[in-house]
Amino acid sequence: MPVVWIPPLLRELTAGQEQVTVPGETVRQVVESLDGRYPGIGARLRDEEGRLRPGISVAVDGKVSRLRMRQPLTEKSEVHFLPSISGGQR
Repeated sequence: MPVVWIPPLLRELTAGQEQVTVPGETVRQVVESLDGRYPGIGARLRDEEGRLRPGISVAVDGKVSRLRMRQPLTEKSEVHFLPSISGGQR
């Protein structure tokens, strides 16, 4: 099963776990599995249309995905949800 690294801001929903394994052949299926196991995490990752929220990127196996929720996964995939970092000087 894919390994999902949980960002610090979402760890309150996973009882502090930094990584979890959940079934899924796409990022969308992994998010659905996460939400089934940790209610509320899906609402923090998805918008009303079911897409990744603006400001959240997903990296699979070390590469930021352009396919986002449609990104295929393997049994050995590592998935990281990355909140955007903003601010700083212009």
